[in-house]
Amino acid sequence: MQNEELPPKKVSESATTMVRLMMPTDANPSGNVFGGTIMKAMDEIAAIVATRHARKNVVTASIDRMNFFAPVFVGDLLILKASINYVGNTSMEIGVRIEAENLKTGKTTHTGSCYLTYVALDENGRPSPVPKIIPETPEEKRRWQEGLARRKLREAERAALERDTSS
Repeated sequence: MQNEELPPKKVSESATTMVRLMMPTDANPSGNVFGGTIMKAMDEIAAIVATRHARKNVVTASIDRMNFFAPVFVGDLLILKASINYVGNTSMEIGVRIEAENLKTGKTTHTGSCYLTYVALDENGRPSPVPKIIPETPEEKRRWQEGLARRKLREAERAALERDTSS
């Protein structure tokens, strides 16, 4: 089955927000939340979005560069907002925005962003077609264009790595 046969879906159909209170077990002795704790939550929410879109088992294929712009502290709310940016035949790019809200002051800080690629799998564990997306808003259309550009970069990087390893 080709993904052209699957009905396309709106970005909003799978967009998800997740909120967690950061506890002492999430942090180092200074009260800074571990980057790995944040990355685990990021992978979880992106997997939820990809699964909601594909309605199939999905696996993480790649995580683009992760930059932390500001720390998250014990007692902050970790807020992750995720949605599909771009869809290929069997893969989906999910964008995740990471924020921290100080519960005492109400101040929310953008602490990081990342793009993750997931591949949908069939019952035999092989890549499986996924529905295309329908970007509706100007923001969704911009993210689709940027996702396409990142996909081309990832393909070029993969081709270069294959050339290097076959030499």
